[in-house]
Amino acid sequence: MKDIDSPVDWQHGKGETTEIGYVNRHGQKCCDYYGVPGTDRGQYAYKIECTICGYVYGANASDIHERRCPESQGGVPGIKYWRIIKTR
Repeated sequence: MKDIDSPVDWQHGKGETTEIGYVNRHGQKCCDYYGVPGTDRGQYAYKIECTICGYVYGANASDIHERRCPESQGGVPGIKYWRIIKTR
């Protein structure tokens, strides 16, 4: 199997904190999600970008409002937010 490049259909959520462009009080910006399940029950993993240092990581939708950057603010490690499509 090999990885292939494929267009990604990024989406935003239905709540304020999951809208693309939402920035929480710690400067963490919600970018989007691709339907990858998060680590909390019923949650999706969102792509988050730190507006202070530029670090990109994943977070459960339910955590976006309070997340701190794992790289520059001592936040908890991020989770996987991407999906790799494999072909034969």
